[in-house]
Amino acid sequence: MTTLQRALVLCLLTLACREAEVPALAESSRSGAAEDAVAAAPQLVRQAAVAGIWMSREEIQKLPTTGRAWQRLEQFASKKPPYPHLADQKTRTNVVVLAKALVYARTGEERYRDEVVSLTRNAMGTELGSTTLPLGRKLISYVIAAELVSLPPEHDERFRKWLTGLMQTKFRGRTLRSTHEERPNNWGTHAGASRVAIARYLGLDEEVARCALVFRGWLGGREYYDDFKYGDLSWQADASRPVGINPVGATKMEHSIDGVLPDDQRRGGSFSWPPPHENYVYEALQGALAQAVMLQRAGYTDVWEWEDRALLRAFRWLNEVARYHPQGDDTWQAPLIDAHYGTRYWDGSPTRPGKSLGWTDWTHTAEAASAPSRSAP
Repeated sequence: MTTLQRALVLCLLTLACREAEVPALAESSRSGAAEDAVAAAPQLVRQAAVAGIWMSREEIQKLPTTGRAWQRLEQFASKKPPYPHLADQKTRTNVVVLAKALVYARTGEERYRDEVVSLTRNAMGTELGSTTLPLGRKLISYVIAAELVSLPPEHDERFRKWLTGLMQTKFRGRTLRSTHEERPNNWGTHAGASRVAIARYLGLDEEVARCALVFRGWLGGREYYDDFKYGDLSWQADASRPVGINPVGATKMEHSIDGVLPDDQRRGGSFSWPPPHENYVYEALQGALAQAVMLQRAGYTDVWEWEDRALLRAFRWLNEVARYHPQGDDTWQAPLIDAHYGTRYWDGSPTRPGKSLGWTDWTHTAEAASAPSRSAP
C-alpha cells in the first residue's frame, strides 16, 4: 500500500468515526430533553395499594347474603352461560363469570370456583379476530374473577402469559394500550379498564402508573397527558384544548356543558340544545368508573377528586342538565357514584350488570366504599 493509499484509508476511517459519533450525541441530547420533560411534569401522589383489583375476598365476605341485590347476583351466578367468546360484543358470559366469582368469594362453594376456572381457560384464544372494543369490555371480568377464585398454579401461569401477550397484540391495528392512549371515548375507557386490571393482576406497577397519568389526562388534566385523537369538537368547552370531560363551569351559548363527555356526546350529533340523550356517554362512563375504582385500590386514593370531581360532574350533567338517567345495563353506575360522593342518584332498585361489571348495589354501598382504607396493604 502506497503512502497516498494509507492516507486515504486513514481519512475515510476518521470520517466514518465522526459520522458514527453524531447519532450517539444526538441520542444523548434527546434523552436529556426527555428526562427534563419528565422531571418538569406534575407527579401523581400514590399511596400503598390494597388487596384486590376490584374488591378483596375479605371485604366480600362481610357483605350480606340476604336482600334483593344478593338474590339477583346468586340467580345470575347459577346460570349456565354460552361458551366464552371475547371477540363477540353480544355475549354476556363474562359478567356471568364475574357473578360466579363473587358468589364463590362470599360463600366458598367450590362449584362456582370450578366453573370460573373452566370458563377462564376456555376464554383464552377466543379474542382472535376481535377489535379492542369487545376485548376491552369483556376481559376485565375474567381478570377480576381469576383473582377472586385464585386459579390453580398451572392454569394461572398460562393465564398470566396470555395476559402479557394481550397487552402487546394488535387487533386490527390497535393494542389495548394504544386504544387507551389514543381514543378519548368509550373505546378508550374500556380498553383502559382492562389494561389496569391486567397490570394489577401481573403486578406491573409502572404500567399502572402510566394508566393513571392517561386517565387523569382524559379527565381534563392535560398537563399529565394530552395525546388523544378527538373527533367533532363542537361539544368541547375549548376546541383548542380538547378533553375527555369538560371542565368545571364550562358553558356554550349560555348552556351548561360542565361535565359533558364531548367525544361520546358527539355521537348524537354536533352541539345542539336541548342535548340529545346519547347512550355512548354512559357507555364511556362504565369504563371510566371501573378505572377509578381500580386506581383507588392501586394507591391513587384521591382519584375521585381529580379535575374538580370530573366523574361526579359528568353524572350530574347527565341527570340534572340533560335529564338523562341511567337505564338498563348502565344502572350499576348510580350506586357507585353515590358511594363515593354521598349523592342520591340510585333509587334503591336492583341494578343490572353492565358490559363488564355490575352488582354495585351489593358490593359498593357507602359502607363498602370505605373498606379499602380499612384493608391491609
